[in-house]
Amino acid sequence: MKPEAHLTGLFVPLVTPFTDDLRLAPDALARLADEALSAGGARGLVALGTTAEAATLTTEEKRAVVRICSAACRAHGAPLIVGVGTNDTAAAITTLRELAGSGDADAALVPTPPYTRPGEAGALAHFTALAEHGGLPLVVYDIPYRTGQSLGTGTLNALGHLPEVVGVKYATGAIDAAAMELLGSPAPGFAVLGGDDVVISPLLAAGAHGGILASANVRTADYAELISLWQRDAAGPARRLGAELARLSAALFAEPNPTVIKGVLHAQGRIPSPAVRLPLLAASADSVRQAAGLATAGSHRGVRVQRGSSSTTNVPSPTSPRV
Repeated sequence: MKPEAHLTGLFVPLVTPFTDDLRLAPDALARLADEALSAGGARGLVALGTTAEAATLTTEEKRAVVRICSAACRAHGAPLIVGVGTNDTAAAITTLRELAGSGDADAALVPTPPYTRPGEAGALAHFTALAEHGGLPLVVYDIPYRTGQSLGTGTLNALGHLPEVVGVKYATGAIDAAAMELLGSPAPGFAVLGGDDVVISPLLAAGAHGGILASANVRTADYAELISLWQRDAAGPARRLGAELARLSAALFAEPNPTVIKGVLHAQGRIPSPAVRLPLLAASADSVRQAAGLATAGSHRGVRVQRGSSSTTNVPSPTSPRV
């Protein structure tokens, strides 16, 4: 049976904090992970996504990030999804098997093969091979503006019927007829998680199960609340909060992700530096200032922890499920 019930709610794709000289800042990452799962109310975490600047991390840094995030998830009884992005099917299978063997990941977030543009038949064959031989549940990442390859509803439904494919991060940039068709009749046990932060509220209203939202590094509790409001059919409060968070998300994505998010987290004292690695450049002061103002506007609900402080760790229930 697919663990679809575990892929509901908010999943936070964490940034990778660096020091000013671009070294990994593991203590800051551990704090972010704990904050998201305790006071933030996230259902789970995503490590090594685009927001984590995974393409610039060394193999050892990637392993360290996964270990830190996995430890936080174990402490909170929460699932960890790990990004595995490559257009080499055989290499992706090898990475998935290593993750499965380590026991650190509950599922893998895998994009449509980027740059290669194998067509829908090739993409279907790629994901089928990963599902059959990788050893981990898969969340398909449908993000055509990054990969150059779209996945139609028929392909997503076909993937959703594979036992090992548990969901999709749906980030097509539009809520259109294809999105409505997918949400209207998803395969059994196949979770649709929104991945376009600015339009997450209407996607939830249309039936999405939750979201993997980079913006939720900031005001985590508010994004968790937004998902909860739509799940409780509290449409009025959900629309108001959704509109407010859409403005925040737009500001956080005013420059390439995660540059503004890191700027805001640094301004809040939650990471030691706003530094990003090339080819990214640090966000402008104006963009950070605007986004930080919107983040502060909701700080009565969101998580704001000063650098060096200790957040409260919740002890997970013995029955807390994992993917």
